[in-house]
Amino acid sequence: MSDRPTAAPAADAAPTPDADPIDPIFAWDALPSVRGDRPGTGGRIRSVPEDFVVVERPAYTPSGRGSHLYLRVRKRGLATRDLVRALREAGVPENRVGVAGLKDKHAVTEQWLSVPWASRDAADALAALDGVEVLETSRHTNKLGVGHLHGNRFTVVVRDVAPDAVARARAILDAIAEHGLPNYVGPQRFGRFGRNAVDGRALLRGETVPGDRRLQRFFVSALQSWIFNDVLAARVRDGHLGSLVTGDWARKVATGGTFRVDDPDAERPRAAAFEITALLPLHGRKVRISDGEAGAYERAALARAGVRWEDFRRRHGDRRPSRVAVGGIDVADATGDDGVPAIRVAFDLPKGAYATSLLREVTGLPVDEPTPSPHAGGAA
Repeated sequence: MSDRPTAAPAADAAPTPDADPIDPIFAWDALPSVRGDRPGTGGRIRSVPEDFVVVERPAYTPSGRGSHLYLRVRKRGLATRDLVRALREAGVPENRVGVAGLKDKHAVTEQWLSVPWASRDAADALAALDGVEVLETSRHTNKLGVGHLHGNRFTVVVRDVAPDAVARARAILDAIAEHGLPNYVGPQRFGRFGRNAVDGRALLRGETVPGDRRLQRFFVSALQSWIFNDVLAARVRDGHLGSLVTGDWARKVATGGTFRVDDPDAERPRAAAFEITALLPLHGRKVRISDGEAGAYERAALARAGVRWEDFRRRHGDRRPSRVAVGGIDVADATGDDGVPAIRVAFDLPKGAYATSLLREVTGLPVDEPTPSPHAGGAA
C-alpha cells in the first residue's frame, strides 16, 4: 500500500532525541500478551511431528487444465525448501517452482506446489522423498504464487498440561475470538538466536554481513518485522489492540478496503465490532511514517531500533494488520493411554499470521523462543 504524501517531513524521519537504541533481538517478554489474568494451560508442543498438523487453505483450486502441474503433498519432518531443493535437483529451475507459503519442518503439513507441465516428470522426485506423500495432482493456467492462499488450518496437541487445561484454553480462545489476536511476527522470522534483525540493522549501516543477497534481504525484512512488533507491543500496552488512533491506516475486514483514519472516535464502534482494524507499517519508500499519534508510536520504535525511515528507502514497504481473526476454534481432551494430560487445539488463521502467537497465549509459555546466542553483544 502506498501512502499519499510524496515526501516524509524531516522530523518524522529522525528518531526522537531522548531515545536509547537497543539491539533488535526477538523476545516474547517484550511483546505483551492479551491473555490478561486468565491462567494458561502450560505444557509442551511438537513432542512428535504429528502433534503439529498444518493444512493449507488455498485461495483457489486448480482448474484441471493449463501449462502448470499442481501437486498437493503431505510432508513430515521436512521444510518446504527441502521439497523445492528436490525439484531443483530433478531439473526444475528454482524460480519455476511455485509455492503459496513455507511450512514448518517439525510438523506434518499439507500444501500445494506447482511446476511447469513440461517438467512434470520431476514430480517423481517428491514422491521418492522419505516423509513425502503426493495426495493429488492437477493442472492450472498459472504458476502458484507466494500468498496464493486464504490461510492455514492448525491442529496442535499440547502435552503435560494443567488438569483443567480444556477450560483454560476455551476461556482464552473465546476472548481472542471476540477481540482478535495480536498479529506479532513470530520467532521463526528472527533466526535461531533471534538476531536476524540485528544483522539487518548492520546492513543498513553499511557493515559487512555474511550471506548472499537473498539472505541479506531477509535480514532487513526481519528488522522491518521487529519494528512492526515493537509498534504493536506499545499499542497493546496502551490498550489500542482493538482501537484506532489519529493517523492510522485501517482495513475493512469484510472487503479489504483501506482508508486513513482522521477521526478515531467516529470509527470506534466499527473497530469494537471487529469490522475494521489498524494496519501498521513495514516501512519502505511507499510506506512512510504516519501522522498524528500513529506516527509517534512509529518514531519511537525506529528510535529504539537505532534506524531512520530513510534507511528503508530501498525497500518497497507494506502494511500488516495489527490483529487477526481466529476461526474454526475447537478444544478437546487428548489424553492418551500413557495418562499424560493433553489437549488438542484446532484453529484457522489467515495467511501471514503465526500459530506460535496463539499458542503462546493459550499455554502462557514462550513458544519456540529462540535459543540464546553464544556471541553475546555481536551479530549472529
